[in-house]
Amino acid sequence: MLSESPSFLNALLSLRYPISLVILYLGVIIGLAEGLNRLWGTDAEFTRKIVHIGSGNVVLIAWWLEIPPWVLMGASLIASIIALISYFLPILPSINSVGRKSLGTFFYALSIGILSQWFWARGYPQYLAIGILVMAWGDGMAALIGQKFGRHSYEILGVKKSWEGSLTMMGVSLFVTSVILLWVGEPILTVAIVSLTVAIAAMGLEAFSKLGIDNLTVPLGSAVLAFYLIHGLL
Repeated sequence: MLSESPSFLNALLSLRYPISLVILYLGVIIGLAEGLNRLWGTDAEFTRKIVHIGSGNVVLIAWWLEIPPWVLMGASLIASIIALISYFLPILPSINSVGRKSLGTFFYALSIGILSQWFWARGYPQYLAIGILVMAWGDGMAALIGQKFGRHSYEILGVKKSWEGSLTMMGVSLFVTSVILLWVGEPILTVAIVSLTVAIAAMGLEAFSKLGIDNLTVPLGSAVLAFYLIHGLL
């Protein structure tokens, strides 16, 4: 065990620059949201979506810098603990103050850890990226568009949604999935079939958002569906 400690420390030291970049990026995102919320009184739902969308882009930074999956899993654990604390104690209003009880931030952090283990650790980072970015950008933009322009509403399990928001979720998910699959070299026909299927599924999963559970079901469902469509059926 003692002989393993220096190796672990050396691994951490070798990653100090990419990890520092990720921490700096997240610090800027959270600092911006907190500043808007505390100093300018910006609507908490808007600042929460800044964090929601911005933090999802961490997977692209991690992919670009080839950060090992165990780092993401460790960060996911820490973020999950902080999210649970913030759920009971309003220490980060820009993240949890949405006028309703939600474990969405906790589920969001948890999904990163799960997908890192399922896909990143097995050499398929593109599916982690699909799952998290569909959740980050799709759900984030759906909430903002639905809140601003939603005129045709529906309700599931006591949670109100709008068709404008849901269609935004579908459109953004389609775009995100297509870009990532094209980036890794999948054939255009495969990209079209998989992206449309994932987009429809993501829209359906996002509609069931009681207690923020969609922050878990959407990324996991999108990533797993994309993986099995490509490696199983197509």
